[in-house]
Amino acid sequence: MKSIIVGTDFSKGSFVALELATDIANKMECDIKLIWAKREKLLIDEEQQTIMTLLAEEKLKRLCEEYQPMLHSGTIRWEICKGKVAAVIAREARHANAPMIVIGTNGASGFEKYWMGSTAVRIVQEAPVPVLTIREGFNFHKQLERIVVPIRVNVNSRQKVPPAASMAKMFGAEIHILGLIDSPDQSSHLRAYMMQTAEFLGNEGIPYVSTVKKYKNYGDEVLNYAESVNADLVVINTEQDRIISQLFLGTNAQQIVHKSQLPVLCIHPADIFNFAK
Repeated sequence: MKSIIVGTDFSKGSFVALELATDIANKMECDIKLIWAKREKLLIDEEQQTIMTLLAEEKLKRLCEEYQPMLHSGTIRWEICKGKVAAVIAREARHANAPMIVIGTNGASGFEKYWMGSTAVRIVQEAPVPVLTIREGFNFHKQLERIVVPIRVNVNSRQKVPPAASMAKMFGAEIHILGLIDSPDQSSHLRAYMMQTAEFLGNEGIPYVSTVKKYKNYGDEVLNYAESVNADLVVINTEQDRIISQLFLGTNAQQIVHKSQLPVLCIHPADIFNFAK
């Protein structure tokens, strides 16, 4: 059975990530694998390293005991892996045949400050599967009702639509197709892309609305629109192909991951993945 990978640093943000991952795992009928990355600390001795690892083991065991009753058909297990966080998470996702990775992006008050800023970006860069990032303040208990899918005149822009549709089906959500344009010359092409997206969603039986907006700053426009419609999820591409994205996530995607107060599902355009069970 497939396993959703959940990275934890025992912060409030990572607990929210685990809650959302549990809900998704129930809908996908898959397992959860909880990962804590153990990194060598040059400023502490071996005894302190051992104590820290034992504390992590206790916390992981308690989390598994707490969340196992919430899983309807799957299991939750944990593992401590040695290495850099992003590399560890990516490796475990490959080994577990993971449909996605779920991480919290605010670890400032937690056991380790792993997930702040650039670490979340590096996880998205190196991940072989879609990554769902979620902040500590997100109201998990609110029903996921509206998903924003930005569409531009870009060869990869529509590749995010199938995973967004899968999420919409899981949660019974409505998709907001947000057409973004920065030049009038792109109008006809954007209209065609949006019509193709609408046709796909209609064939899948997914409710949708379409909106076109001019933009100067892509990330700000996406997040402002998501806030205006009280969205619960934003689905974006990482903008680069696999080889380039390992070095550079893309300015727009990076800005959205950093700024968004909503969960963000990041898709590598070249990824081949399946949200089905």
